[in-house]
Amino acid sequence: MRASLIQIAVDEDESVEARRQRAAALVREQAGADLVVLPELWTTGAFAYEEFGREAEPLEGPTYDVMAKAASDAGVWLHAGSVPERDPEGPLYNTSLVFSPSGELAAAYRKIHRFGFDKGEAVLMGAGRELVTVRLPGTTLGVATCYDLRFPELFRGLADAGAEVLVIPAGWPERRRAHWTLLAQARAVENQAFVLACGTAGTHAGVPQAGHSIVVDPWGEVLAEAGAGEEVLTVEFDPAKVATTRDQFPALKDRVLGLAPPHHHD
Repeated sequence: MRASLIQIAVDEDESVEARRQRAAALVREQAGADLVVLPELWTTGAFAYEEFGREAEPLEGPTYDVMAKAASDAGVWLHAGSVPERDPEGPLYNTSLVFSPSGELAAAYRKIHRFGFDKGEAVLMGAGRELVTVRLPGTTLGVATCYDLRFPELFRGLADAGAEVLVIPAGWPERRRAHWTLLAQARAVENQAFVLACGTAGTHAGVPQAGHSIVVDPWGEVLAEAGAGEEVLTVEFDPAKVATTRDQFPALKDRVLGLAPPHHHD
């Protein structure tokens, strides 16, 4: 399986529409990949809180339209990162969109854990409630977003729901980059799954971004890691390694706590 993580830079001098078109062009350049991933809130910047309300869009809004076409043009599964979604019946959500190679919406995931404590996303956005997995030919994706990475129970739930490849778009700050790398490897090791974690480059509302998108295998080995600036990180891996790892080192069978039946959504 070939995956391309597009570590796009968010520059406040570039309009959202210009970045949308540029991201779509980058997606189309990845024709031949099986899976393409964009970061969290790349339209606005994850720390540009004052932009969320201004730039919020309905689920089937401009980003949806542009990304559905890009997925179809490239013939790839596309995790289009996340957008500020305006629910006509409720609050804003930090919502990820996953498209099939025909440009159909395969899944939407509203971020469950909101960052900011008592400000920013935590007060501006509603919280998602459903775990989301997506079946691809040959494997199943588990979808999570940025701050979710700090909550291992979410990933254990995704693994219980059949996820073998954990896809995590993020807008992670440079000042906590060590946590980003550590937690990506921890989630891979504890769930014996691949982790594809795609961050942004650039600076969001004065907050320098970590970049350093990373792909980790089920044994915790780093298969590829980006630098700090905008780049496309492409890696080839075999999803069958998940089953092999879980068979050779069957730690998940020794779980004692937290064995409630999973609730998941396709």
